[in-house]
Amino acid sequence: MRAPDLMMQTGSAIPELTMGMVIVFAIAVATFALFATEAFPPDITAFIVMVVLIILGPWTGISPEEGISGFSNDATITVLAMLVLSAGVSQTGAVQQLGERMASFAGTDERKQLAATLAFAGIPSGIINNTPIVAMLIPVVSDLANRGNTSPSKLLIPLSYASMVGGMLTLIGTSTNLIASSVTARLAGEYPSLHRFSMFEFTQLGFIVFVVGTVYIMTIGRRLIPERLSPEEDILEDYELTPYLTEVVVDADSAFVSRTVEEALNETDLDVDVVQLVREEGKFMEPLAGNRIRPGDVLVVRADFSTLRELMLTEGLSLVAFSQVTEEELGPEQEGQNLVELVIPSWSSLVTETLESTTFRERYDANVLAIRRGAELVRERMDQTQIRRGDTLLVQATQNSINRLAMDRNFILAQMPTEPDYRRSKIPLAVAIILGVVGLAAVGIFDILTTALAGVVAMILTGIVKPNELYDSVEWDVIFLLAGLIPLGIAFERTGAANLVGAVVATSADFLPAIGVLWVFYIITTLVTAVVSNSASVILMIPVAVEAATRVGGDPFAFVLAVTFASSADFMTPIGYQTNLLVYGPGGYKFTDYFRVGAPLQLVLSIATVLGIAAIWGV
Repeated sequence: MRAPDLMMQTGSAIPELTMGMVIVFAIAVATFALFATEAFPPDITAFIVMVVLIILGPWTGISPEEGISGFSNDATITVLAMLVLSAGVSQTGAVQQLGERMASFAGTDERKQLAATLAFAGIPSGIINNTPIVAMLIPVVSDLANRGNTSPSKLLIPLSYASMVGGMLTLIGTSTNLIASSVTARLAGEYPSLHRFSMFEFTQLGFIVFVVGTVYIMTIGRRLIPERLSPEEDILEDYELTPYLTEVVVDADSAFVSRTVEEALNETDLDVDVVQLVREEGKFMEPLAGNRIRPGDVLVVRADFSTLRELMLTEGLSLVAFSQVTEEELGPEQEGQNLVELVIPSWSSLVTETLESTTFRERYDANVLAIRRGAELVRERMDQTQIRRGDTLLVQATQNSINRLAMDRNFILAQMPTEPDYRRSKIPLAVAIILGVVGLAAVGIFDILTTALAGVVAMILTGIVKPNELYDSVEWDVIFLLAGLIPLGIAFERTGAANLVGAVVATSADFLPAIGVLWVFYIITTLVTAVVSNSASVILMIPVAVEAATRVGGDPFAFVLAVTFASSADFMTPIGYQTNLLVYGPGGYKFTDYFRVGAPLQLVLSIATVLGIAAIWGV
């Protein structure tokens, strides 16, 4: 028996601090700091933590085998399988088809649009991982808002929030639930009241949370959500780009004459881009690099005033009189929509890169006009600007390029493509496979790991997911994040750090009843989630909660559920939960918008969740 366990059984005194605890606490604090400052991507931080735990094994109690055990953990593999299944559903366009029905139901009424968004994002999130649901519905909801003359800002935060509360309906709604189930199963040998979650273990509680959250958003939340973007604005005005886009004509003696666009741009150090070339034959846009410039050509250039003036003086260009570049003016003749927004998800290979280092223009035949980072706009020196997760790029491209970008997992297209390449004929098969995965796990014929892996095989054999798409379907940053942090949770238990923290928190029982301590754990977990990720908070907080429950005479399983639900409930920041980050740029939100809308919801759901747990399971 471990010393901390013996102390726990012989009395309620707080355990003595050991060197192992000190080291694990130091690693945890450093981990929190790296997550908060984003010095490294979260998955890289987790990997570093794993390596440090192994190196300091004599004090952390983590052997090399335990250090890498996260990669073979059943929760990690199940999450991987569920990501592939979600990608398969996405390939069929099933969610987008639901979105089309949502649009026909909602029309132009804002209340109906909001209600449809909550229903069509929340309910499917209980069966399909909620992050892909939001990624698939961003363009649907954005188009719905614009068609109904509603600000996209009014619908996108509700889209994220609905997916979060919807993910609490079942075991597979979010990776957080799967990780919580795995951690709880590991502790079950020591605490008999604990067990691995079943498919619908907490659906009753999840339904309460979903209803309370929906009512809040439809009433109070709706009034608190700001209208950051106007549906009536030209997209260039929305990005405040009009002063940066100007038409210039190439004089006969210009240094640009007879050069290609690429050569002309390469020979100047000025921060300028050629967005469009216009001559008698028509308009030319990306790819522009190989077009040779002629006298009399009209170039639409992106540059600020001082850069434009210097360009005209040195290169022989003249302003086109009385010109104003609009979204309509930038449209290529008979080619359809050409200005679109691309959201950069956390799993994109472009994160931490620049447009220059990724050769974005040449690689995608597209030109970036501006970058939105929440409410911040970047319109200058974009080639050297490091791309961050959650950024939204305003891109100009031909329709063929846009359709290719829509199918590239490095981006989330914020508008529906006009010619999506979906495998709609596979929708019935995909739905049947998902229902089979859920059904077989629910009745206990197989566990969720087995059914999820079998579902992946079924999707490959039926052609829903092609073999060469398999690895691209997985968000590897999520997998490395989970695998790297699982050993930290083990170290918390092994060294007695969890016991110590649990004992400290349990002292609140001196002036609070058990249900009050349960609520305290819910609040603490939400604060931890706001700093680190939802997966990290559930890994670290469940062992602590179980220790505290034992000390105050509470039900450990009730405390596990409180931590699980709290870890999926970071409504107050755009960084604590991935779906919040995905809508950050497309909604044009400020960081504080999430606190204004989410803090009251956080408080309401903390009360609803704790009371629901007490009513269903007891405390």
